[in-house]
Amino acid sequence: MNEPNVNDEPKMNRELKNRHLQLISLGGIIGSGYFLGTGYVLEQAGPAAILSYLLGGIIVLCVMLCLAELAVAEPIAGSFVTYARKYIGPTWACGVGWTYWMTWVSYVPSEMIAAGIIMNNFVPQVSQLAWAVFFGLLVTVVNLFHVDKFGESEFWLAIIKIVALIAFSIVGLLIILGVIGEQGYLGSTILLGSGGFAPNGYWAIILTMTIILVNFQGTEIIGLAAGECKNPEKSIPIAVRNVSWRIIALYIIPISILISILPWDQAGLDESVFAVAVENYGLQTFGSIFAFVILTAALSCSNSGLYGTSRAMYSLATLGMAPKSLAKLNNNGMPKNAVLISIVTCWFIILLYSLDPDSAVYTYLLALSGFTGAIAWISICWSQYRFRKQMVAEGKFEGLKYKTPLFPYVTLFGIWAQVFCLVVLSFTPDLRETLYVGVPFLIVPMIIYHFRVHKRKAVHA
Repeated sequence: MNEPNVNDEPKMNRELKNRHLQLISLGGIIGSGYFLGTGYVLEQAGPAAILSYLLGGIIVLCVMLCLAELAVAEPIAGSFVTYARKYIGPTWACGVGWTYWMTWVSYVPSEMIAAGIIMNNFVPQVSQLAWAVFFGLLVTVVNLFHVDKFGESEFWLAIIKIVALIAFSIVGLLIILGVIGEQGYLGSTILLGSGGFAPNGYWAIILTMTIILVNFQGTEIIGLAAGECKNPEKSIPIAVRNVSWRIIALYIIPISILISILPWDQAGLDESVFAVAVENYGLQTFGSIFAFVILTAALSCSNSGLYGTSRAMYSLATLGMAPKSLAKLNNNGMPKNAVLISIVTCWFIILLYSLDPDSAVYTYLLALSGFTGAIAWISICWSQYRFRKQMVAEGKFEGLKYKTPLFPYVTLFGIWAQVFCLVVLSFTPDLRETLYVGVPFLIVPMIIYHFRVHKRKAVHA
């Protein structure tokens, strides 16, 4: 039995517009973890956390530049899973695809649970679990509709987050200048106070950078959406080029202002540091608004995450690495079965969490996101490296509509910077469990696929 040909892949509707693709690239990286989890990064690295975000942003940009070349040349559903199969090897692609699927089916429930916690504060009569299930159903319905409905919902959810961060940046700047509040002109008083710029040393920058890369995961969904967007050769390069200024506008600037108005030693995981920062200056109402923003962020990230994981599953099925039934499309050109199996798994994880919030099962599944996200990004850069070498060898390089700039330096930096992050993980006791869980989820599917292929060859020999 021969493996399925990528060219025989079922056709998906190309209903995602340019504006949808631009905002989908934001949906996965600005989740509730950004608004709630930034406190942990500040707590560990102090004001020097801004360097962590800068380094993480550079890595993201390198990965996206590599993905753009591949996605424009071959705009297909499945993206890096299909590229890994074609340019690295089917066994590796199988491992990458399954770990990426596990990344999102473990992360999406955390966003649903975060949304449930927020709504439970507003309506305590309804339990956190009930709200989480409600939001799970809502996200499922959106993803099972025609793909343009998904794009439209993600468009507006992402806009809410962007407006909130812009508003925070403006208000925070006015606080620094002394226009808002009674503290007067702040300047760098808070930024360099409480131990200076790097109170816990510069090694903390490296440690938090590996965590920040988890926050940036989701940008690769641009490639997964390539098979369903109109004019990919135009939309994808624009989306990738915009990644750089979006990271600056939505991460670097807001966080720079945050560490200038909130002492780093007041940061933590109890509540959003953005809300705490403005409430310190008498803006309680504005701080309360961030509860709603975190809710929309959780829904948006769940939305784009479920989209990404179902497309990864669909790609695995079309490549013969998952049950064929998961490759079936409904009348709207949507991988309905892949969406359903993904959301059912999400619900199962929510159930585990409800039975025991401290369950190691949930903690370990969530820990997968750091490791498997890095593996997916390394695969993107690795695939692009081999793709470019092949195009040059076949004399097709000049025909490429988009070329990754500064090749091979951008590609190699994207690979080795993330390998370095994984090495750092292995020497960090608090983060090492990521490898304990992630490595088996990468290797086991590869072993199973390898033996299945050899068995097929033996049967047909």
